[in-house]
Amino acid sequence: MKVFALILLGVLALLQLRLWFSDDGVREVRRLQGAVQEQEEKNAELRARNEQLAAEVKDLKEGLAAVEERARSDLGMIGANETFYQVVPPEPARDTGGEAPAAAPPTRQAAKK
Repeated sequence: MKVFALILLGVLALLQLRLWFSDDGVREVRRLQGAVQEQEEKNAELRARNEQLAAEVKDLKEGLAAVEERARSDLGMIGANETFYQVVPPEPARDTGGEAPAAAPPTRQAAKK
């Protein structure tokens, strides 16, 4: 009976070793669980992106406001009765080699006073 118990204990030890340390064991299961979790997160991001794109497609198909907004932002178009103003920032002062710099144009704050 003791021999049988020792044999069973040995088989149990071998099975435990295989369970914990083999390539198909617990480590592989944990790695696969992590990979599944990462993929689920990516899928959730892509699902949200798809919903956003579907809503945008619906807006473009049904309403002219979305088309007008796209034309303004992407193509730079303006309406028929609108005036286009382009604001250009002033150029930085250049070093003139010892001469006094030219008077800078008044800033917005100075113009308001």
